[in-house]
Amino acid sequence: INTKSMNLNNPFRPLSTKTKSAVSAIEDIITKDEGGRGMASLVVRGDLEEAAMIFARLKRNDNIRPHVLILSGFPCCVDHNPPTETDGPPGAVAIACAAVLMGYKATIVTDECNEEVFTAACADRESLGGLMLKCFPSEDKMSSNDYADLNSLADDCDLVIACERAGPGKDGKCYTMRGIDMTSAGLIAPLHLIVDRIRVARTNASTTDSSRIMIPFLAIGDGGNELGMGKMLDAILSNPMISNAKQIAAVGIADHLIAASVSNWGAYALVGAAACIRINDISKDLPSSSRSGLVVEACQFLPSSAAEQALLESCVAVGCRDGVSGLMEATVDGMPLETSLACLEAIRVEVEAVGFEA
Repeated sequence: INTKSMNLNNPFRPLSTKTKSAVSAIEDIITKDEGGRGMASLVVRGDLEEAAMIFARLKRNDNIRPHVLILSGFPCCVDHNPPTETDGPPGAVAIACAAVLMGYKATIVTDECNEEVFTAACADRESLGGLMLKCFPSEDKMSSNDYADLNSLADDCDLVIACERAGPGKDGKCYTMRGIDMTSAGLIAPLHLIVDRIRVARTNASTTDSSRIMIPFLAIGDGGNELGMGKMLDAILSNPMISNAKQIAAVGIADHLIAASVSNWGAYALVGAAACIRINDISKDLPSSSRSGLVVEACQFLPSSAAEQALLESCVAVGCRDGVSGLMEATVDGMPLETSLACLEAIRVEVEAVGFEA
């Protein structure tokens, strides 16, 4: 997509009533709590819209492609190799592909124990260009070079998005919903330090480089133990549906939090809402044929159902498991694939409705 032709000037076009309504509808689609885990209390109304505006309108002042980091990986199947669950890889890849289509660079960052699954998830997408995968060892095996690489990623990014990424609790360790310590099991790389580093950069930013001052941190989660969910810490701790909340609750705070019934769905929602905003921002001064082409391209930010099914099956083929059932099957959080695809298609309907009226 030639994003320069979209005339995305700053300030951007105010969101139309239709765009705001579509984003709100998308938020409703992903927050019905199909898993029955009480996640409705973790929803921050309006954060999807705010997150999508940041994602859709990302730009740098130095004419370099903006760089998006997507932190993902929740190795909760601790007794298996790989320990990776099916919630996370599809969503992370959906965000990364949309970022590349919007003209950005995208790097998915995960733990070494998840590498095989994420490699399978990214397969056949290299042709997009600008999509990379970076894996780090568990904290106990991190070298000085690894920490330098981690810092380099943080220093070179313009946006950090955590999608179903294990987040440290109050004791600094990452736990499964059942209270299993994944950090002590040697599965967790210290990816949260990327967020810590951009926070420090906000405080110490040079006044000569204003584009690097505010690196946003967006987060997607569904259970309360994901990186960034600390924004709703009180709600997590008081939620009777979340067992072991005091132990497992993630304390890291996102700028904008997308709580969803399933984190993959939250990723689809972010991509869909960003597509709506991109359509909103297309200049009304462009010839109708040019506008139509750009609208069609924005509607294609979302992956197809066929592509998502193939991606999930590729992940399962290398050992990925449903995080709830523990089985190597193309299900997510104990729900059949058809449920996830229905969510994806419902989001697509909202995006296309905005596009057809543009």
